[in-house]
Amino acid sequence: MTREVSRRAVLSGLASAMVAPSAFAQSAFAPATSLRPAARAENILKSYLPPLSDLINQADLAGKVSVQVADVKTGLVLESHNPLRALPPASVAKAITACYALDVLGPGYHFETRVLATAPVTNGRINGDLILAGGGDPTLDTDAIAAIARRLREEAGVTEVTGRFLVWGGALPALNGIDSEQPSQVGYNPGISGLNLNFNRVHFEWQRAGNGYNVTMDARSATLRPEVRAARMRVEGRNHPIYTYKDGGAFDDWTVARGALGRNGARWLPVRKPARYAAEVFQILARSNGIVLKTPELIDTVPTGTTAIVVHQSAPLRIILRDMLKFSTNITAECVGLTATAARSGTVASLKASADEMNAWAQDRLGMTSVALEDHSGLGDDSRVTARDMVKALISARKAMGIKALLKEHPLRDEDRKILENHPVSVHAKTGTLNFVSGLGGFIDLPDGTELAFATFSADLPTRDSLTREQRESPPGGRTYAVAARKLQQRLLARWGVLYSG
Repeated sequence: MTREVSRRAVLSGLASAMVAPSAFAQSAFAPATSLRPAARAENILKSYLPPLSDLINQADLAGKVSVQVADVKTGLVLESHNPLRALPPASVAKAITACYALDVLGPGYHFETRVLATAPVTNGRINGDLILAGGGDPTLDTDAIAAIARRLREEAGVTEVTGRFLVWGGALPALNGIDSEQPSQVGYNPGISGLNLNFNRVHFEWQRAGNGYNVTMDARSATLRPEVRAARMRVEGRNHPIYTYKDGGAFDDWTVARGALGRNGARWLPVRKPARYAAEVFQILARSNGIVLKTPELIDTVPTGTTAIVVHQSAPLRIILRDMLKFSTNITAECVGLTATAARSGTVASLKASADEMNAWAQDRLGMTSVALEDHSGLGDDSRVTARDMVKALISARKAMGIKALLKEHPLRDEDRKILENHPVSVHAKTGTLNFVSGLGGFIDLPDGTELAFATFSADLPTRDSLTREQRESPPGGRTYAVAARKLQQRLLARWGVLYSG
């Protein structure tokens, strides 16, 4: 009995945020004694719920909104609003990418980073070249590179390399960034290659020193912070723009406005030359193990006749995808998507070509009819998905690929954005946010065992399109739009928790 009362109390609390004032006013004039058997509390609450269109109108979101919710078991569409309107999915697209990778590569797939040699190890010496060969691992960090360098000395017994230090990142196409329309300094839009490090970000830190600043660029991890030269920073006496970037050949050349620095601070900047960045860090850490390597040389193909002397494996793909969906890491989505395309088609020419391959797969395996993604992360705002297609994909992937278990729990909140603890309705979903774009898609578990799949997308594309490139890091009005969109999403979840419960 206690559990039932608690459930009804929560449902009542949720519904109260959405009930029209007139409904409460009318209830004050109800007779003191019921003239017929009292309705269940849930049914009364359902009768108070405003129409879906009213909820959306009350949100007062500029632009367009697309919504659909369906029963997972039967596929029956329960409610929708403009379900065929194609809008940018933002990072909700990562749920499709996760399914693509699971289906093509398998949940137990491991990325491999290898150290190869063109000659055997003889008395600690390699009379030939050493090759650092990436396998597209998006999770490789400085600690992992340090472990590879240590194994090179302790397990392979290498103390000297007489030949060249070669670096291969050709497992994936070399990309300068994911989306060319992003500001140059945002860390979520890095370069990509078959050899990546620290999500292809470099740590920039500054501290005032007299009339100037001491600045460092390092490849820090949980335990290490080697300084690097692959990315260089210069402080310039200006106020705007805050950052500039130039391709310096072998380097990423950055400048920062002195007027924007203040006393001290730090931030992550994107790496545009990831293979060089990883190679320099490996060279530094190999030296700390007594192995002196020559200046790194990038190569397009791995020489024939090489032998692997150290192989580093990533965590299983299922774990990588779980973390990708939790932390919404763009580089992870792009690397697993590109790797899946390479495995599926034998080659991958570009990010757009890979996205097209994934779109074709989604039509075939998930039953989507109008999916049009331009990348695997959702960062590009020309991607389009409808709520109907997303719900259809989620239901298919729930049954065939077990995507639900990888999605992050999404707590229900009240109107003040406070989490409703011990709520009987649970939600597992993927969020998506761009400037003036917001999405949410996933699954709702109701107390009676009913399982729903839902998707909601909103976008004010005219306002987004009017932003300058530099405004996109923190645009005026962006936060207000995001808060309003998230409140609408919570009201929709609350509605469905009441309307389809019991």
